[in-house]
Amino acid sequence: MLKLIFLAQVLITLLYLGKLGLLFVLGISLVLAGLYLWTVKSSLKKEHKKLSYEDMPWLYDGIMRMANKAGIATPEVYLLDDYIPNAYSFRNSIVLSIGLFEVLDEEEILAVAAHEIGHIKNGDTLLFPLVSYGRYLMLAMALLNFLIFRSTFVSLASFVFYLLYEMCRSNYLKQREFKADETALRLIPVPLALKRALEELKYYEDLRIEVKESAFPSIEPKIERPHQKSLFETHPSYEERIWRIMAEVEAMTLRQRIFN
Repeated sequence: MLKLIFLAQVLITLLYLGKLGLLFVLGISLVLAGLYLWTVKSSLKKEHKKLSYEDMPWLYDGIMRMANKAGIATPEVYLLDDYIPNAYSFRNSIVLSIGLFEVLDEEEILAVAAHEIGHIKNGDTLLFPLVSYGRYLMLAMALLNFLIFRSTFVSLASFVFYLLYEMCRSNYLKQREFKADETALRLIPVPLALKRALEELKYYEDLRIEVKESAFPSIEPKIERPHQKSLFETHPSYEERIWRIMAEVEAMTLRQRIFN
């Protein structure tokens, strides 16, 4: 659905603005591609330390086993010097904050890492940036159609396509989070460890006054204050994820009883 909406917006822009629209779309696309590459490069700052097997054998070995089970190359693991519990992934890399090791046990940390491996396995480290930066291109095309063509019909249609994209993007990213959780449950030896990890992380929401939306897949939902509620949430709540995890674990247990 996202592809169709995006293509419809591009088609309107090219149809009514011709070469100008084409140059605009290509130009903005190049800028966004450059921004993504810069974001990936700058995301590994001095606060990030690349982990080796000697640093944490249990973590490295656990991630290696889960990656092998998922059928992907072993991700590089980075430790973020931040005492707020957090984790995210990009390309074939996983970032875990120091804060995670302060509040979670080994099983729970591996469960968090499994969630990020799920994102990598499912291609989210590529899809998330495309979908996230695509919204800016959609908005830019809507503004261009309004400012240059000045047709009420075209401007309205373009703006509607942008709103539809935002709505579908919100739902799409939530579903990818659920899918990463489902993948993680099949990788970790103790599935309920992911539930315990989310229950623990839920208590640390208030540590963040403001959380910027990232193009990278992350373990935690985008944290909002009640008076700052976003119209298009891109992360499901902890409660909804925990409920789905419990339901999936029950289903997995039932299937094992039936087929064993």
